[in-house]
Amino acid sequence: MRTFLPSESCKEAQLNALNPQSWLQVERGKLSKSSSQSPSIESFIKVPEPPILPFFKPVDYVEVLAQIHEELESCPAHLRSNLYLLQYQVFKGLGEVKLMRRSLRSAWMKASTVHERLIFGAWLRYEKQGEEFISDLLSSCGKCAKEFGLIDIASELPTDSTGDVVMNENQILRTVSFWIEDEKVECDRQKIAGLSEPFNAMLNGCFTESHCQDIDLSRNNISPSGMRAISDFSLTGSLNGAPPKLLLEILVFANIFCCEKLKDACDRKLASLVSCRQDAVELMEYALEENSPVLAASCLQVFLHELPDSLNDNEVVELLCNANSQYRSIMVGAASFSLYCLLSEVAMNQDPCSDKTAILLEKLIECAETDRQRLVAYHQLGCVKFRRKEYNVAEKFFEAALNAGHVYSVVGLARLGGIKGDKTWGYDKLSSVISSVTPLGWMYQERSLYCEDEKSWEDLEKATELDPTLTYPYMYRAASLMKKQNVEAALAEVNRVLGFKLALECLELRFFFYLSLEDYKAALCDVQAILTLSPDYRMFEGRVAASQLRTLVREHVDNWTTADCWLQLYDRWSSVDDIGSLSVVYQMLESDPAKGVLYFRQSLLLLRLNCPEAAMRSLQLARQHASSEHEQLVYEGWILYDTGHCEEGLRKAEESINLKRSFEAFFLKAYALADSSQDPSCSSTVISLLEEALKCPSDRLRKGQALNNLGSVYVDCLKLDLAADCYINALKIRHTRAHQGLARVHYLRDDKVAAYNEMTKLIEKAQNNASAYEKRSEYCERELTKADLEMVTRLDPLRVYPYRYRAAVLMDNHKEKEAIAELSRAIAFRADLHLLHLRAAFHEHIGDVLGALRDCRAALSVDPNHQEMLELHSRVNCQEL
Repeated sequence: MRTFLPSESCKEAQLNALNPQSWLQVERGKLSKSSSQSPSIESFIKVPEPPILPFFKPVDYVEVLAQIHEELESCPAHLRSNLYLLQYQVFKGLGEVKLMRRSLRSAWMKASTVHERLIFGAWLRYEKQGEEFISDLLSSCGKCAKEFGLIDIASELPTDSTGDVVMNENQILRTVSFWIEDEKVECDRQKIAGLSEPFNAMLNGCFTESHCQDIDLSRNNISPSGMRAISDFSLTGSLNGAPPKLLLEILVFANIFCCEKLKDACDRKLASLVSCRQDAVELMEYALEENSPVLAASCLQVFLHELPDSLNDNEVVELLCNANSQYRSIMVGAASFSLYCLLSEVAMNQDPCSDKTAILLEKLIECAETDRQRLVAYHQLGCVKFRRKEYNVAEKFFEAALNAGHVYSVVGLARLGGIKGDKTWGYDKLSSVISSVTPLGWMYQERSLYCEDEKSWEDLEKATELDPTLTYPYMYRAASLMKKQNVEAALAEVNRVLGFKLALECLELRFFFYLSLEDYKAALCDVQAILTLSPDYRMFEGRVAASQLRTLVREHVDNWTTADCWLQLYDRWSSVDDIGSLSVVYQMLESDPAKGVLYFRQSLLLLRLNCPEAAMRSLQLARQHASSEHEQLVYEGWILYDTGHCEEGLRKAEESINLKRSFEAFFLKAYALADSSQDPSCSSTVISLLEEALKCPSDRLRKGQALNNLGSVYVDCLKLDLAADCYINALKIRHTRAHQGLARVHYLRDDKVAAYNEMTKLIEKAQNNASAYEKRSEYCERELTKADLEMVTRLDPLRVYPYRYRAAVLMDNHKEKEAIAELSRAIAFRADLHLLHLRAAFHEHIGDVLGALRDCRAALSVDPNHQEMLELHSRVNCQEL
């Protein structure tokens, strides 16, 4: 959902005249800039209601994670993957992308059946869309990374274990001739009898056929060639050479006559022939009708391997949506819920309003076996029905989810009440929820929609206090202030959230604020930052491409030369204005031929802004636009390093250096080596590499970074004079962050005052300075430390150190409840290992064993291998026993 839209009556055709300054009217030369009167800002600014999120959002996620961890400690192996799937859904509701992927990987690794391995392997492959090139890079380094490739299904599923048929071999006749139409197929009587009990009864029992040499099989849907293949199988146990059409004929025949080993051989042979989606579509129907699990799983594997494209195939969708419980069992064993979880998520990502999405979610409900599974499915289907404006049906599913224990589904019911004109019901219902549980930010945010302005403002303030990551309260307040012409306060409000969370909807809102103020330069900066993050982004509730608006705004801004752009980039980089730097780089990419270098700079900024996916996209573009092989190798090295393949990244740096000694190759090698080696002696190597980098040509932005890094290595080696020289030289070329390194040198020289003053300089220069306040807090007395850390929390509430510090101070003052409350305040919106660890230790200290154990288990869900957490968990667990 976009966050800024015109009035409801506005149509796409009217957008050209919608801007308060009528600047949009210059499009296509239709109107002059002064040809019409500007509409009021009230008609222009509108913040939509926050979306109803189709996620599992428990009131106490810590409790749920702890329960999952406890169950994982003792549950049978076949239940583990479903528990990890639930863990994934909790982390998805929290927006923790890395933890989501780790849970999926755990589900895949702990899979107890081939079907679970298929599903979770396909899910991980789907999550890694666009990262296939990383596997290629690893292959170029001699490392195989095809871990989610196709599985040999036949080898994973057990062969038919039906015992041999007990036969009466006192028959005089040793052969039997089967007549099919006008052809005779001669077979070994006992070999055919050994295929199944029905054949044995026919050929050796009390039936008339047991005394016949010739038997007519013309009406049993088998051809002469099919019968000959069956005869060969009875002798050799092999179906080699039989074409697919004949195998299907034999499969049907084997089912009629209960020839289990023949059927199993047929099943496996057909499965080995599935090579593409069309094969899978054609064969899946046979697999389901003839109860052929190996073939069905092989067909399903092709569908899953080709996600999301396969869900655009109507035949595939029809097969998956029409599968009843019996067919699902054949196709995917006991893993139906996991399968339809994956399929419905892919469908929702494609189009949450489609019939396909709704049907797949209905199947998900059918497959649910536990209350927790059902409440997730009910809520998701409620969200989809709401989006489709099927309000009565949506209400039924939201109520079902709420009754199953999913309190967040009350949001859907409240919205439906509002649509029906009963806002009082929504307000009362949310008030009831707030009074009955520990309140969360989203509860007050939602209640604000059903009350008057003053009360709404109070609720949104409370929402921000409880969960500062919610963007709607900031946007509502900013829009309200802007409508009252309180421009400075409106911009300050939207800047609060942009200071720690680069939300596209907030950038879009600020873009329109700047338009209303005729500050086209600032508006251009924001729309270019938006396009960097999301090149296909659309504004006005998706009606207008951001790129189109950028073109129109550009008409009102002076053009910059290449030299101007570099000067602007230098100024903004030096003032730690990362959004401004992104915008300048975007503009430079239009005309500067050195696109590889610029995309690389873009990736560095995006990493700094905590946008790893966009950063990886920029790194790929840098690689594609590299001007030389040695430059390309550097970008490949960074791609490998950033995806956790440090050794391979080092190898790429060395290959690049062998081709040409360059700043970036030496810098990459030094960076990767410093991060990967535990050997203290490697510091001298890192120093040498950085010194070599500084000898190579580069611009001052990168040289400043190298000097800063070199200073850090010298500090670690306690070579403080050399470190100070590096930081001072970095500051001479305006690498502003070097103030932090120099402050550390002063501190290690026992000069806390100088360290404090140095950090103050950084705070004054940097636009994004929360980290600077946090660092300065280490160099002052307790009262000033508390003031600095309060400022950190205001600027960036996602930083956890201030909460931990305040909690520790409270604990030192024997204010245990207040200390735990301080940690709980942050834990409510941030699943952080260190916060949970400290709260667990506090619970242990006051003798609350159950509270400590709960936090230990939740923390180990976040990081199962954290050694200190494992030790604390073991100690607390012993106390409970």
